Parts: sequence; C-alpha cells; structure tokens
Amino acid sequence: MKPAFRDNKRQVTVAMSVMAAVLFAAFVCLVVFQDQLGLQLDWLTRIRTNFYNNFIKEDRWRWLMGGLGRTLLITPLAALLGVVIGLFLAIVKVLDNSGKRLFFLARFADIYLTVIRGTPVVVQLLIMYFVVFISFSINQIFVAVIAFGINSGAYVAEIIRSGIMSVDRGQMEAGRTLGLTYGTTMRKIILPQAIKNILPTLFNELITLLKETAVVGYIGVADLTRAGDLIRSRTYDAFMPLLVVAAIYLVIVMGLTRVMAWLERRLRRSDNR
Repeated sequence: MKPAFRDNKRQVTVAMSVMAAVLFAAFVCLVVFQDQLGLQLDWLTRIRTNFYNNFIKEDRWRWLMGGLGRTLLITPLAALLGVVIGLFLAIVKVLDNSGKRLFFLARFADIYLTVIRGTPVVVQLLIMYFVVFISFSINQIFVAVIAFGINSGAYVAEIIRSGIMSVDRGQMEAGRTLGLTYGTTMRKIILPQAIKNILPTLFNELITLLKETAVVGYIGVADLTRAGDLIRSRTYDAFMPLLVVAAIYLVIVMGLTRVMAWLERRLRRSDNR
C-alpha cells in the first residue's frame, strides 16, 4: 500500500505542476497577444506595460540573470566550505566526547559553535566585510563565500556530529577488532553510514543557505534579491520584480527538494536489497 500511495502522490504532484505551468503559459500568451486577440482590457494593458518597464526596458532582465548567477556561485561554494569546516568540528566534538584530550581544539569548537549560532548571519557578513577584510582589496563575492561558509559550518558540524552519534557503537568496536585504526574505521565505516543518515538534513541546510544569501546585498553584491530591488528602485513598482525574484527562489528550492526526494528513494531502495 505504501509504494502505491507514494506513486499516486507523485502522480498528483506532477499533474498539479503541469496544470500550473499550462495556466501560466496561457496567461502569458493572453498578455502578449492581447491586441491580436482583440482584448481591450485595462488590467491586461497595465500588466504588459509593467512587464516591459521591469524586464524588457534597458535589458533589465539581464540584472536578474546576473544576480541569479552570483547567487548560484556563492551558495555551492559556501556550502562546500561549510561541509569542510563542519566535518572538522564534528570530529573534534566526537573525539572530545569519547575521552580524547584535545584541549585547545575542543574549547575552540565550543566557542565557535556558540558564537556563530548565537549571532545573526547578516551581522557576521558585515563584520567579515567591514572589519576583518576592511584593509584588503578583496572581491565581495569571496567575502560572502567565507562569511556564509563559516556560518553554515557551525550548523553542519552539529548535523554531522548527530549523524556520527546515531551510528551504533558496535560499528566502531567491530572495526577496531578487525585491526583497523580509529581514523580508518571512522572514514570507511562510520562516516559513510552517518552521511547516509543525515543527507536529507544536509540538503535542508543547503536550501536554508540559498535563502540566507539574499542578504548579501548589504556588502554591495548584486545577487538575485538585490537585482530585483534595483529594478524596483528604477520603476517604483515593487510587486512584479519582487514576485519574479520569489518565484525564481521557489523554483530552485523545488528543484533541490525533488533531488533530495530522489536521493532518499535511492537510499531506501539500497536498504531493501
């Protein structure tokens, strides 16, 4: 029953998505070919005029595309940096909980997690740009990657640590019994199982990071959100550019959600073999 229910749910979701796309395409055609269809409706004329002013005039649609490119550049690089930092901190925390005497590293990890998770990401971004790198001539995108990567690392560390702790202790004992070192057992036995358990949560962190990059305009990076706001400042029309920006974010998040669902199905299938 459960597989059939999942299939039916998937079919309903696909049908609704196709229906929404068809309705949107029909609406666009209605607006574009208003004159050819002989429809003299004031609200359609206003929509077409606003669309031209917001996106066609002065090639303002290029601002959105450029902003989208910067957003899609910052997000994966920051996510990669966050995973590297998070993995290191998670292993430090696990070793400390296991009785390994790490002294400075363990205290540093505690302070790092407390400070980063206890302060807003936009404040960290401003500190990174206007305090840490104020004396350097450095690209704002690089600063954004560093700031968001450091912020994401604190959350990824706790995600990975919880994944490692969720693996049964017997796995480590079995690896050590076979003569493997602690590092080899962690790398080849514990971490693969932990990553499998926390993969959906890591994807959620990626989605959260994507949306958090919307504040990068505070340091002058013309990302997707900033591009929409620049169009609004030129046309004095907030509704259409910001609605399009929100729709682009929604489409990206829906795509990532679909990828996550596909990975979860693959992992469940491998568990049933």
